[in-house]
Amino acid sequence: MRPYSTELLARAQTVIPGGVNSPVRNFKGVGGDPIFFKQGYGPYLISVDNQKYLDYVGSWGPLILGHAHPKVIKAIQEAVSYGLGFGATTPIEVEMAELITHHMPSIERIRMVNSGTEATQSAIRLARGVTGRNKILKFEGCYHGHADCLLVKAGSGLLTFAIPNSAGVPEAFTNHTLIAPFNDLQAVESLFVDFGEDIAAIIVEPVAGNMNCVPPQPEFLSGLRKLCTQYGSVFILDEVITGFRVGLGGAQELYGVTPDLTCLGKIIGGGLPVGAFGGKKEIMDYLAPNGPVYQAGTLSGNPITLTAGLATLKELTPELYNTLAKTTKTLMTGLKERAESAGLSFQTHQVGSMFGLFFSEEKQIVNYTQVARSDVPHFQAFFHGMLKQGIYFAPSAFESGFVSLAHTTAEIDYTLQASEKVFAWMIEHSLTVC
Repeated sequence: MRPYSTELLARAQTVIPGGVNSPVRNFKGVGGDPIFFKQGYGPYLISVDNQKYLDYVGSWGPLILGHAHPKVIKAIQEAVSYGLGFGATTPIEVEMAELITHHMPSIERIRMVNSGTEATQSAIRLARGVTGRNKILKFEGCYHGHADCLLVKAGSGLLTFAIPNSAGVPEAFTNHTLIAPFNDLQAVESLFVDFGEDIAAIIVEPVAGNMNCVPPQPEFLSGLRKLCTQYGSVFILDEVITGFRVGLGGAQELYGVTPDLTCLGKIIGGGLPVGAFGGKKEIMDYLAPNGPVYQAGTLSGNPITLTAGLATLKELTPELYNTLAKTTKTLMTGLKERAESAGLSFQTHQVGSMFGLFFSEEKQIVNYTQVARSDVPHFQAFFHGMLKQGIYFAPSAFESGFVSLAHTTAEIDYTLQASEKVFAWMIEHSLTVC
């Protein structure tokens, strides 16, 4: 009998480019056909073919409480009964802004938008407007959404498909985008020597989460902060992934660095589409209607989205983040031990409940070049082997994974038992993709 996912993919490909609405979902990074899902609960996903999968993607990070958390669902259902949106201001926008600024003191003013791309695009426009400068400095492998000026050596789907930039972006749009290797402060210093007077901003993922998971080296983020202060540039932290994922205060609290602007998304929407950017009041007050930098959005601050986000954030405590980190460490340690016991070169990274898996002999992976050298066929074999065991990792060797509070000791134990079988199978079959 033909799986329903196969039938749906055939239908989707006739009306949707590639059959998907975001490229990495296509499974080109791992081979095979994508799975269509119909339901999620706790740490599990259910496919349209009624197969259950233990999920380590979590909608790419937002579902820190797990799928369909009862309090989040209840809050959404109540909010929906009052209407879906009004195109006007609502009390919940104020409540969300107050909560975020409380946990992230570097954010004195914040504006809600509808996606991470909108957040980063708006933050960059604001930085240029405030400084009167043109150039932006970003890092190889860091993905900040699909705004034209940022699609240069980006991570996420572009790295998965080995595309260094995107067709349809005029060269003139990226002429003012400077690129440096992630974790290479000396390279950044050299660029500032050459172009510092025209660099409006540095934008960086504090933990690079779109070329797998690559933490910052000691002094890297603080060094960027110092350079921005020295040259009068705006320091933008893209915490779309890390914000409320690695701690209540985000990566900026974890690493003790204070940005001028912060971009948020993911968790603050509780699984619904969302974005936000905020920072110093003297910078944010350049935005219309107070200032000359224009930014707007019909659906920004949607009450249903913010209800889901608030319900999620109100469940989070420092103690729960400690639990998440311990659970993730158990998973990473266990996977590495089993892979190495089987004879595979395997590395793991972890920041809180974010993690990265690398089939690589390099003991320290700190940049895009090293990530790109990792063994993709090995990862493909691992991905499909685990999928057969009912475990769903990100369908790309270049994306982070996530653990939720719904992942218990039982789920971690099952994952490690399954990995032992898969690693052994990989060796037995000479690492051939199944």
